[in-house]
Amino acid sequence: MPVASTSPVAAPRGTLVLLGGGDDDPMLALLASLLPDPSAAIEVLTTATRRQPARTAAAYAHAWHQLGCPHVRHLRVDETHPADDPATLARLRKASLVFMSGGDQERLTDFLLNTEFLTILKEKYQDEDTFILAGTSAGAAAMAESMLVEGYGWRSLLGGRAEAKPGLGLLPGVLLDQHFAERGRYSRLLNAVLSQPTLLGIGLSEETGLIVRPSEPVEVFGEEVVVIIDAAAATHNNLPGLPDGNFISGHGLQLHLLVAGHHLNLSNRQVKA
Repeated sequence: MPVASTSPVAAPRGTLVLLGGGDDDPMLALLASLLPDPSAAIEVLTTATRRQPARTAAAYAHAWHQLGCPHVRHLRVDETHPADDPATLARLRKASLVFMSGGDQERLTDFLLNTEFLTILKEKYQDEDTFILAGTSAGAAAMAESMLVEGYGWRSLLGGRAEAKPGLGLLPGVLLDQHFAERGRYSRLLNAVLSQPTLLGIGLSEETGLIVRPSEPVEVFGEEVVVIIDAAAATHNNLPGLPDGNFISGHGLQLHLLVAGHHLNLSNRQVKA
């Protein structure tokens, strides 16, 4: 009987940049510096932005023009612009940078999951060493295997009061939240990682993010703190299965606070200053 292959999947050759929201001008400058050529094609994907997406895209285009990047276009995927429109797919294939704006991360999964668009996006990130995929706020959260979509304040320490949903899967093994410190989302991330302890919980504060380069540890950049919660080795966990409204409990969780220049190895979950 033939033995199934156990060869590991090759690490993506592209670069992933995630920001927790807030002022994203420094992130745009970072992305401009990472482009292989300032004249490379940039596509602003505004799927998460429900209101005035064209205005949002125009603002990003203006910012990049100021940084010397002239070729910025608005890539619309929404209720009236199908993800798998041939013209949209053609532009996606030519893009050097795809930037996902903020808003509602569930719109990204609603419109992109199970599409050829997402297949092409994943292939570009996997295979093209000059490709950059970036997102801020909701655009960052949706990149992970799982994303937080519900949970507020102390009530998130109760069973059934925090909710995570599948993301786009571009950052596997990770459960991601954004606007983390500013909106007091510690409780809901704790709830989520106890519910899915095989996933590494990451909370991105505003003006703070991660650079995921090929075959390198993840690097933190920005002004504030990235919170890492690891429940994989917890010695006690009353989730899942806790009745709604009862308080969650967990022992032996690992907590890391990372700032600019610190690194995280996603394969072994080790951190380094």
